[in-house]
Amino acid sequence: MRLLIALSLAAAPAFAQQPQQLPVVQLNAGMHLIHAEVAADYGSRMTGLMYRATMPSNAGMLFIFDDAQAQCMWMKNTLLPLSVAFIDDKGTIINVEDMAPQTEDSHCAKRPSRYALEMNRGWFAARGIKPGTRIGGIPGVKP
Repeated sequence: MRLLIALSLAAAPAFAQQPQQLPVVQLNAGMHLIHAEVAADYGSRMTGLMYRATMPSNAGMLFIFDDAQAQCMWMKNTLLPLSVAFIDDKGTIINVEDMAPQTEDSHCAKRPSRYALEMNRGWFAARGIKPGTRIGGIPGVKP
C-alpha cells in the first residue's frame, strides 16, 4: 500500500506539468502571423504557459478576460522568458512588458485591458511591434 501511495505522489507532479490542450487561433500583427493558444477561462488563465520548456517562435498564448480591467501577469512556475502585450477591447496593444522566468513579479497593463498575448521574450521588439499596433484575429474583436 505504501508503495502505491508513493508512486501516486511521484506521478502527480508529472501529470500537473503536462501542457493544457487549448484551442488555437491565428492572429496577426501586420504581416506577422501568430499561432496562439486561447486561455479564456479561469483555470486555463491561471495555468498559462507554466512548466513548458520550449515554444515555437511564432507561437504564444492569448488570455481573454471577462472584462476590461487592470490585468497583471506573473511568471510563477513558468520556465520560458516571455514578453506580454496587454491589449484593449479594440485589439490595440496598450503596453508590452518583458518577464523573467520563475518570478512572482507583477507585470501590469497601463490601463484596463481585455486581452494579454504572451510570446517568447523579445518577439514584439524584434518585429517593431509596440503600443498602438493592432492585433488582428482576436475572437470577438471586429476587424
